[in-house]
Amino acid sequence: MAAPPVAQALARAREAFPVLAGLPPALAGRLEAECQAMQVPAGAHLFDERSPCGAFPLVIAGRVKVAKLSPSGREIVLYRVGPGQSCLLTSSCLLSRREHAATGIAESETTLVAVPRELFDALMAGSPAFRDYVHALFADRLGELMTLVEEVAFHRLDQRLAAWLLAHGPEVAARHQDIAAELGSVREIVSRLLSDFEDRGLVALGRGRVTVRDPGGLGSLAGGR
Repeated sequence: MAAPPVAQALARAREAFPVLAGLPPALAGRLEAECQAMQVPAGAHLFDERSPCGAFPLVIAGRVKVAKLSPSGREIVLYRVGPGQSCLLTSSCLLSRREHAATGIAESETTLVAVPRELFDALMAGSPAFRDYVHALFADRLGELMTLVEEVAFHRLDQRLAAWLLAHGPEVAARHQDIAAELGSVREIVSRLLSDFEDRGLVALGRGRVTVRDPGGLGSLAGGR
């Protein structure tokens, strides 16, 4: 799949990431000379667990899922990266010189600008605005991860499933496996809960689809009532 020209991709990146527009001239020139534009298809792995990290991705189109995968195939989605966003895990790996601790998968055709490690280091050292952007990225993503940990640790799966369906309904186009990955569970347990919800009249199940029939009932369940 052909990537867009670097100049075109950088123009879009400056719109999506305003912090790039105010770089010192020397760093702006390096951005033009050293960055790489990439376009990957849905399903492509941008990085895998224990793979080295060589660049900082700036997503300008599409969406990337960052997930933790177990040897048995179980998956939990940590967060997603969309246009105008970047990856907490990758920035952490670049700063610490460590390998990736999760997997990044393009959920749709994705276009990004890859900032090589040496330029990332120079931006962190030479641009206070870029450094602040990366620090804010840590704060925002860590907040999301803390919410995920709280949900997994302190809420029953049936409550979390009910809340997830309400947030994504009334028509949810997703396989049971996909829903399980969102909730950090396994397909068999999610399928049993969905069947129970259907028996109680809360939802209707179809092939690759869940229809919310009783939002009030799901709301009561999500609230623990």
